[in-house]
Amino acid sequence: MDIKELMKKHLDYAVATRRYFHENPEPSMKEFNTQKRIMEELKAMGIEHYPCGGTGVVGIIKGKGPGKTIALRADIDALEVQEENPVPYKSKIDGMMHACGHDTHISGLLTAAKVLNEIKDEFDGTVKLIFQPGEEVAQGALAMIKDGVMEGVDGIFGIHIWNDVETGKVSVEAGPRMASAGMFKVYITGKGGHGAMPHQTVDASVVASAIVMNLQSIVNREINPSDTAVVTVGMIRSGSRWNVISGEAYMEGTTRCYSMEVNNAFEGQIRRIVEMTAQAYRAEARMEYTQMTIPTINDPMMSAIAAESVKKVAGEEGLVTFEKTSGGEDFAFFSEYAPSTFAFVGSKNTAKLDYYPHHHPKFDIDEDALGVSAGLYTQFALDFLSK
Repeated sequence: MDIKELMKKHLDYAVATRRYFHENPEPSMKEFNTQKRIMEELKAMGIEHYPCGGTGVVGIIKGKGPGKTIALRADIDALEVQEENPVPYKSKIDGMMHACGHDTHISGLLTAAKVLNEIKDEFDGTVKLIFQPGEEVAQGALAMIKDGVMEGVDGIFGIHIWNDVETGKVSVEAGPRMASAGMFKVYITGKGGHGAMPHQTVDASVVASAIVMNLQSIVNREINPSDTAVVTVGMIRSGSRWNVISGEAYMEGTTRCYSMEVNNAFEGQIRRIVEMTAQAYRAEARMEYTQMTIPTINDPMMSAIAAESVKKVAGEEGLVTFEKTSGGEDFAFFSEYAPSTFAFVGSKNTAKLDYYPHHHPKFDIDEDALGVSAGLYTQFALDFLSK
């Protein structure tokens, strides 16, 4: 079967569904209409399906005989961004926009579902379609896993449309592809007082400043220089006026890396520096650490299969390498349960539309990329199940 030809046949469907979801974005873990519409589409195709992980959806396509189970994942949530694109399919929801391409992921997987369902008598095994909520808040994957979505899954494949890669080009190389994302919050308690009488106080602003500076030693003195890592304090709140020494301070920050070893050490390193620095300044500090995502690391075997799938869908010239990104993806949690690979599918075409990065209010894609993403979902499923 020629998947490229089947994609051409269904490209209008892919574009229409993408534009519907683009016009009707919903926030993370509240994708109620999105869930309803996905289930309506699957029902119309005659595909078994059920809700999962709150506002997520799982579809099941069984081939002609027994075999392995491959999961295909698409995230479905939008962002709190006011769209500025003057297009007919502009968001109808004030302050909400599909500014990261998740509308294209829904469309790509629905289109792949349509094709796989049409040819289900030509392959053995099962395809599990995972429409995941809440990627932007790193809650959806864990919610679906808790509901058992990975039970019986032998491998999982995900796609992210990518505006820094040209349309028709795809990156699926093995190894680290996206970073972990940790979030820490620090609550500092000192002793406030008059700005002219610092000896009577424990200045929480000074403590916060010292913690910020001391945290810099984690990356440059505790982590192997060959490992990429980031510890960033993004926000500090302290004080009330110019002549008052603050008794409390609050900080928020993030960690990023591509290694589970580095990732697993972050919390202890930060906690030690926070608490000991505060103690040195006669203050107290309490820290909360949340692991938003772990690193997204492509399995070599799965990436090898994906590379061959890309060549079939986009040609030899379609397979490219692309530098890993420090953005995070909760797709990584699925990889703890089955071998996985994650593809960057190019959607940049400056001959058609101006370039804007992900999360920008004018973000948009070359819709020719929809055929590539839907084709890759389909081809990878067939190639995995045939191994």
